Amino acid sequence: MKKVKIGGVPEHFNLAWYLTLKNGEYKDNGINLRWEDYFGGTGQMCKALRTGEIDMAVVLTEGIVKDIIDGNPCKIVQVFVESPLTWGIHVAAESKYQSIEEIKGTKAAISRYGSGSHLMAYVNAQNNQWQLEKDLNFEVIKNLDGAVEGLTNGIADYFMWEKYTTKPIVDKGIFRRIGECPTPWPCFVIAVREDFIEQHLDTLKRILNIINNTTLEFKNIPSIDRTIANRYKQELEDVKAWLSETQWSQDNIDRTTIQNVQNKLLELNIIDKKISYEDLTQQI
Repeated sequence: MKKVKIGGVPEHFNLAWYLTLKNGEYKDNGINLRWEDYFGGTGQMCKALRTGEIDMAVVLTEGIVKDIIDGNPCKIVQVFVESPLTWGIHVAAESKYQSIEEIKGTKAAISRYGSGSHLMAYVNAQNNQWQLEKDLNFEVIKNLDGAVEGLTNGIADYFMWEKYTTKPIVDKGIFRRIGECPTPWPCFVIAVREDFIEQHLDTLKRILNIINNTTLEFKNIPSIDRTIANRYKQELEDVKAWLSETQWSQDNIDRTTIQNVQNKLLELNIIDKKISYEDLTQQI
């Protein structure tokens, strides 16, 4: 039985992986798929892909595009979530800041450099006509727990993270959400190490076939909204809203989207060059 290691954030977007693992669908196909939660997000997973700690990952589009350009030996093989990710912009509940304009020039908490929380701070800054060199400052806090501690203790001033994941923290009165910033592209893709693609293509095809069959019917699973609410400790009405906004994909990312992501990252000086579609993606 082929052992495969995959990483992802422990969030509702990835419930389909948990369900297919629980149902034993990979083992039925001769695959010992081992899932690893990465609380530090895309930056942490990019590092794990580079070192071979994992073979594949469900990562943020902008993060993995940047890291492949920077030398990560991986390829994007598929879009996992087609819809944009809505990033909430959060401050501590007792913070003096009440608007996005007021946090201009203050310190953003980020999980790590190259992470979504880091890259989307640039997108938010540009959206609000800030000066990128002058108005962006960062404090590395590793994960969501670190952000709670950092904002509460004043180590950082604001934090960007997926708004439904942070909604329970807002509801508890720990964070206040002062704005939102959606990604200008599909939010999650599946990235796989190049050596794994070359050596285990058939195994990869079977894994993608299993997960795609589940995401195709995900919204029709009986009581899926209650399952998500219970597992991720979210309000049912929030889960229903999230489900209505979220679309999964079974196709690879298209050339236009890759071009748009690279253009934006280059414009923001996050990357210093663009590379070809073929260097970033692999058709499976």
